[in-house]
Amino acid sequence: MAARRALRFTAMAEGSSLGPETLSQIHDEVRRLTVAYPKLALPTLLGDLVEVQDLTFQLLEHGRAKPLQARELYLLAGITSGMLAKASHDLGNPSAAMMQARTAFVCADNADHHAMRAWVRSLQSLISYWAGRPGEAADYAALGQGAIGNVCGTTSVWLACLSARAHSLLGDGEATRTAIQQAEEARVTAEPDDLDAFGGIMTFPLPRQLYYVAEATVQLGEDAALGESRSETAVSAYRNATEDEWAFGDQAGAQTDLALARIACGEIEGAAEAVRPVLDLPVERRNFVVSSAQRVHAALHGAGRRSSGGGAAADLRQEIEAFTITPTSALVR
Repeated sequence: MAARRALRFTAMAEGSSLGPETLSQIHDEVRRLTVAYPKLALPTLLGDLVEVQDLTFQLLEHGRAKPLQARELYLLAGITSGMLAKASHDLGNPSAAMMQARTAFVCADNADHHAMRAWVRSLQSLISYWAGRPGEAADYAALGQGAIGNVCGTTSVWLACLSARAHSLLGDGEATRTAIQQAEEARVTAEPDDLDAFGGIMTFPLPRQLYYVAEATVQLGEDAALGESRSETAVSAYRNATEDEWAFGDQAGAQTDLALARIACGEIEGAAEAVRPVLDLPVERRNFVVSSAQRVHAALHGAGRRSSGGGAAADLRQEIEAFTITPTSALVR
C-alpha cells in the first residue's frame, strides 16, 4: 500500500506533464508484475495490477504525456490490461477477460506496437480455448500470426502453439501437426524483443512450448503413447526449469496432461501419481488449474467403466471433486 501511494505521489509531484521518474517507476512496476504473475498467487497481485492500470489510464486521459512518452505509456497500459485479462480468465470470467483484452489491443494500437498486437491476439486465443470455443481460438491465433510482420520475439512461438491446441480440440490432425512444426521453426528463429525483456507472462519459454505441444497431442488422441511421452517431456522440463522459465499454472497443466495421457493408456495409478502435485496445490494457487483437473475427472468416468481399475478411478474422481470445491475466486473480494 505504501509503494502504491509513493507511485501516485511521484506522478502528482512531477507536475502537469509526465516526468521521467514517473514513467520509469511505472515501467519498473509493470516489469515486476509481469515477472511475478506466473509465480505468485493471484490474490497477492490483483490490487497492484488494478492500481497501475488506473494510474496509466488517468495519465493518458489527462493528456500529460508527450507523444513519445504516450506511446510507451500506452504499451505499459496494454501490458497491464493484458495481465488483468489473464486474471479475469484465471478467476473463471471469460467475458471480463475478453473485455480487458480488447482494451489491451486498443492500447497496443495506440502504441503502434506490432508485437503487442500479436501478444493480445494470443491472449484472446487462450481465453477462447478455455471457454470451450476452439474455432474462435484458432481464428484469434491466425489473426495474431497475420499481425506478426517483422516481430521476432517468442510471441510467434506462442501463436503457433495456440493454433496447435485449438486445432487439436477441433479434431484436425493435419492442422495440429503443421502448427507444432511451425512452433519448432519459430523457436529456432526467435530473437528476444522488448516484450520478452519484461519477462514472466510476456515471454514464452521452451517448457511452456513443450506443455502446449503435449496437450495438443493428448487432446488429438491419435497416438496415446506419443501423448504420454510428450507429456513426460513437458513435466520434466518444468522440474528442471530455471526460475525465469517456471510457472506453477503451466506446470500443473503439464501434470494434468500426463494424467490424461496415462488414462488413455489405461494407467489409472499412473494418472493418480501424475495429478498428485496438482491436487496438493494450496487454494490460492488453483486459479484456472481447476479446469485442467476437471478434464481429468471427466476422462476418469470412461476409464472406470472400461477397466478393472474402476475403484481407483472413483477414488481419484472424489479427490478431484474435493479439490475443485473452493476456487481461487473465493479468496478475491
